[in-house]
Amino acid sequence: MSTDTNPHPIQAPLLDEAAAAGIRHGYFTRTGGVSQGIYRGLNTGVGSADDTSSVAENRRRVADWMGVTPDRLLTAYQIHSPDVIVVREPFQGDRPKADALVTDRPGIAIGASSADCGPVLFADAEARVIGAAHAGWKGAFTGVLENTVSAMEQLGARRERVVAVLGPSISAENYEVGPEFVDRFLAADAGNARYFVASRKAGHSMFDLCRYTTDRLLAAGVRADALHRCTYAEEALFYSYRRATHRGEADYGRHISAIVLEKT
Repeated sequence: MSTDTNPHPIQAPLLDEAAAAGIRHGYFTRTGGVSQGIYRGLNTGVGSADDTSSVAENRRRVADWMGVTPDRLLTAYQIHSPDVIVVREPFQGDRPKADALVTDRPGIAIGASSADCGPVLFADAEARVIGAAHAGWKGAFTGVLENTVSAMEQLGARRERVVAVLGPSISAENYEVGPEFVDRFLAADAGNARYFVASRKAGHSMFDLCRYTTDRLLAAGVRADALHRCTYAEEALFYSYRRATHRGEADYGRHISAIVLEKT
């Protein structure tokens, strides 16, 4: 684990194209945080059992990198839903329950929290409309990606201009699922069989969440890409719910992936 006190988020080439329009983004790793123990690093999960002052300091560091004050770094109370919220000002009171945020207001950084699920950042540089979605299998399966694009359109975006990039998430090599999981996907669309290969455990399969997510984005009519970074395998950089579960750890940290319209 790096001892660097500054965050060094990963950036996506496809989203870097939006930088000229004043759109800043980052897929934050564990680097640059103050949390200790199983949370060591930049744990920004307010839903974790980490020390609250450490989480607050980590989020402050992220907000500073994004160029906003901590109260303008917004993440929803994620519930693995297809629900999207339009935000134009900091939350008042409790965080709303949803799995994606969109905005057209400069100076508000919106983010997705994750630890194996897929954080997806969206941008229409011409319309200056952005989005951030938390897309685990359930959210992606039930439409959170398509709903995010639709919500951006309501703010003036056009889907053919939207770019979307999937950040660090669990890879197919480390995502084993049971037969009931596969059956759910095949019942919805027989073509979903292409996202599964048999695992070494009888009756089980390995699920390619990355390919499934990017294919749904492409089918929604946007330009899509993925970082192809595995949260389970790259322990030095990423938190992983599944890795923590396999080890019998009591909890796990969360990353944040965020995007902001810079003030012009």
